[in-house]
Amino acid sequence: MGLMLKKPEGTPGSALPAILIGLFVAFGENGDDNRYDTGTIGGILAMKAWREQFSTGYIDPKDGLPNVNSSQSSEIVSILSAGTFFGALFAAPMGDYLGRRWGLVASSWVFIFGVCLQTASTGIQLFVAGRFFAGLGVGLVSALVPLYQSESAPKWIRGTVVGAYQLAITIGLLLAAVIDNSTKNKTNTASYRIPVAVQLAWGLILIAGMLVLPETPRYLIKRGKSQKAAKSLSRLRRLEVDHPALVEELAEIQANHNYELTLGRATYLDCFKGTIGKRLLTGCLLQALQQLTGVNFIFYYGTSFFQSSGITNSFVISMITSSINVASTLPGLYLVEKWGRRPLLLFGAAGMAVCQIIVAIVGDTSSSVVSNKVLIAFVCIYIFFFASSWGSVAWVITGELFPLKVRAKCLSMTTASNWLLNWAIAYSTPYLVNTGPGNAGLESNVFFIWGGCCVLCFIFTWFLIYETKGLSLEQVDELYAKVGHAWQSKGFVPTVSFQDVQDAHQDTRQFSLADVEAGAAQRRKSEVAGGQPFVQEVESNSSAGNDVVMPEKY
Repeated sequence: MGLMLKKPEGTPGSALPAILIGLFVAFGENGDDNRYDTGTIGGILAMKAWREQFSTGYIDPKDGLPNVNSSQSSEIVSILSAGTFFGALFAAPMGDYLGRRWGLVASSWVFIFGVCLQTASTGIQLFVAGRFFAGLGVGLVSALVPLYQSESAPKWIRGTVVGAYQLAITIGLLLAAVIDNSTKNKTNTASYRIPVAVQLAWGLILIAGMLVLPETPRYLIKRGKSQKAAKSLSRLRRLEVDHPALVEELAEIQANHNYELTLGRATYLDCFKGTIGKRLLTGCLLQALQQLTGVNFIFYYGTSFFQSSGITNSFVISMITSSINVASTLPGLYLVEKWGRRPLLLFGAAGMAVCQIIVAIVGDTSSSVVSNKVLIAFVCIYIFFFASSWGSVAWVITGELFPLKVRAKCLSMTTASNWLLNWAIAYSTPYLVNTGPGNAGLESNVFFIWGGCCVLCFIFTWFLIYETKGLSLEQVDELYAKVGHAWQSKGFVPTVSFQDVQDAHQDTRQFSLADVEAGAAQRRKSEVAGGQPFVQEVESNSSAGNDVVMPEKY
């Protein structure tokens, strides 16, 4: 196996258009994202001009200057995450009815409205309202971008393309740190209005791009628009609409969708049944645990935390941690396709747990120049482990877990679980970390909590994360239908042709996919031998513990 990511030999067409489109959507979404806000809000809350403008009379005992109290800080930071939670849930109907493409356009306008409110605000009430609407737009976009990417990208590089979503997030954090650092010394409202208003440009760029980019072929198949689906896939693969490879790929997508529809309707209730329910649980827990690793503590409150720990130049340190975040995401984009999803998550969880516990011990037992340097060093190493694994892979896996009929619904719920935990952490952190009446005063001890959660991440990955590297979205359905345990998924080789399953005309509700596949194989064999079609019935003796018997009737 070589070191480079290469298109499989014999694969016609080009993957470049799909890759470039996926990257544009990821980076066009950069400003429409909670993580740019995550980077800016931490710095904004520490700006003297902002504190003077928005303080309602509270004086911070640490420096004797006006500030907002813990309750107000929690509300301001966490309200955006509350908006993202509802936005993610609304993404399913928007993505299914407006489409992935027009859904992204509408979502960006919602986000832009929220940014305008924040930029114009002079008091906490309007600032909070703007953050809620911005969060609503962020939640919509955050569910639709991985959906658009996963439905457009070729299977051999899908993980890297969807993972670029996380790379865009890390670049957003870095830009936020740079902009915060460049405006923090301004003495007027421009110090915080500039970092907020910059997000308008990214929203407008995404809207402009989506006006010319194609809708995903899988969405068009779902809506019964096969000719438009062929044209869309033709643009993504650089193949003529009648090219055999393109016709075959579209036929398999259509056959898989038809097979899934025979198993049940595409309602929200269906999302909780059978293997889809198992996958939904996996996706929701994966996104929740990504938040519980503690990464957003560093980027939400990192500036304030470093200041309270006695570290000078905390803004510069935030720029350093953001730079490491960007650089560390790059090896993750490579390893997700070379090494695989499952081992990369295990590697990251183990590394993060060790770093978090070391930071907690050092912060709790020592307070000196040396201990501060150790604390910063292991925070940076922790960011490497997170960015190269859980940061990107969580979005990759949730983007490829679900069948087409419920993909938007399930992906919106997994994304909502991410934002729900994001909100809970943003709201609770000031109470957990700060000292004083009504606060837990944990300070550096909070890293013991994040370290324990990283241990849970390792256990969760071992038991519930299946390896999906190199599989098409349709083959992931076969993986979950045939493999009972996650640790048995490595090396799985798909054998089902959903076109053959469709042609077999069997009752797919009563039998497993393996049974139906066996019946379809017998049908092909008999047709080759007899030269004529036949009608096949399937009988099961599973209740008696016997193998499935499939008599043939001609």
